[in-house]
Amino acid sequence: MSWLLMSTLLLAVGPVQAQDGEGRQKIESAKIGYITNRLNLTTDQAPQFWPVYNEYSSRKQELNRKIRQLNSQSLKQGVAEQDVIRNLNQSNDAKQKVADLDQEYQPRFLKVISAGQLAELQNAERTFNKMLLDRLNKD
Repeated sequence: MSWLLMSTLLLAVGPVQAQDGEGRQKIESAKIGYITNRLNLTTDQAPQFWPVYNEYSSRKQELNRKIRQLNSQSLKQGVAEQDVIRNLNQSNDAKQKVADLDQEYQPRFLKVISAGQLAELQNAERTFNKMLLDRLNKD
């Protein structure tokens, strides 16, 4: 996908509040377009890919939310050291679960897309998220 097209997608998102349902929908639509393009999903692959990806993404988001919450709790003033250690251990456990999730879903993805497309998916997710954060930080 060209930078021009990606810029257009992100400009369509505009300033978005994290709680804004319409904004989330615009971001998701831009992400779907971006990933579809970057992976060169065929018309046969796309209907099989998106249900697997959506399930995977939902589970990964839940784990990442837990990691952020634990890390945030650990940084609060007055938190006892043993609670910080407990939070760090739980955060590390959740990070391991993210890695386990990647392992669990790899064969499911490979039934639908090639290994090269799977590698590109990981790269596309990172790139999209970075561009989105850059765009949101500008607003």
